[in-house]
Amino acid sequence: MKKIYGRPKYLKPRKFHYCAGCGHSLVHKMLMELVDELDIADRVIGVAPAGCAVLAYDYMDIDIVESAHGRGPAVATGIKRSVPNLVVINYQGDGDLAAIGTAESIHAASRGEQIMTVFINNGIYGMTGGQMAPTTLEGMRATTAPKGRDPRREGYPLDLSSLLAQIPGVVYAERVSVSTPRGIRQTKKALEAGLRCQLDGEPGLALIEVLSMCPTNWKMSPLDSCKWMDEVMSKKFQVKVLVDRRTKAIKKAASGNVD
Repeated sequence: MKKIYGRPKYLKPRKFHYCAGCGHSLVHKMLMELVDELDIADRVIGVAPAGCAVLAYDYMDIDIVESAHGRGPAVATGIKRSVPNLVVINYQGDGDLAAIGTAESIHAASRGEQIMTVFINNGIYGMTGGQMAPTTLEGMRATTAPKGRDPRREGYPLDLSSLLAQIPGVVYAERVSVSTPRGIRQTKKALEAGLRCQLDGEPGLALIEVLSMCPTNWKMSPLDSCKWMDEVMSKKFQVKVLVDRRTKAIKKAASGNVD
């Protein structure tokens, strides 16, 4: 597989609208590197969400369909079932996937839809002004929780990826982070693994959760945001492979040849 350096071929030469320190631009770049490296530009299609990444089609030079808020998994399901040969990337934020889109996420997983969901988790509603999200940590402040999230009042943070990983229809789920160079490299590997699930015909949904910084709504500098994510956020949402039911992995385990 060829490696891409510099600006990826399928990343449009435009200035991102994202705030300084936001992780969306990093994920966009890695996805477009993989589109080129895996030579899938003629068969990949993205599903863009509501939220900060609503303008993803302005940056990624691939076919992209816009979905209604939370309905990305349903739209991606329709595309994949209509044209099974396509490689479908469903891109969502934490509010889109874990709040209004909870039902779509769970049922796409239960059906084992052969799509890849990229789940950007920054623990807060970014585009609409910093309101509390399902993933907001205990004690973390938001415009709708100015004294910090209190489980007695707002409930506990929702780790939806761990819940989805328990569903047999999820063939692969991994949580990664873009707060460090090492984390960025691992994120790209995870995204490649998710895409290869479709390319290899693995029977199920691939879920890649990416812990991402939101300096603007966290009221931190980009550097402090990276540090906080490593020291605090990743303690609640641990970076690791949540489940691996890929056929190749099962065969390796059965033969005792586990890497």
